[in-house]
Amino acid sequence: MNVKFFSRANCGLCVEGLHTLKLVQEDIDFDIEIIDIEEDESIHEKYMLMIPVVEKDGQVIQYGNLDYATLMEHLCSE
Repeated sequence: MNVKFFSRANCGLCVEGLHTLKLVQEDIDFDIEIIDIEEDESIHEKYMLMIPVVEKDGQVIQYGNLDYATLMEHLCSE
């Protein structure tokens, strides 16, 4: 399973969010694709006020303050 993590440099909430996502990754096997929203104008426009954003199969799972329980619930339902 591949999970996309949208973030950008100098984003404290993104650092915390990635840490939380990696904690979930310790319990569930999946790959994290880190995408810098500032490298693509359309992605930047779509997510600039939402980051960090976790997406699986084209669906946003969670954004902003990420929490272990919500991520685990959505990623376990594979």
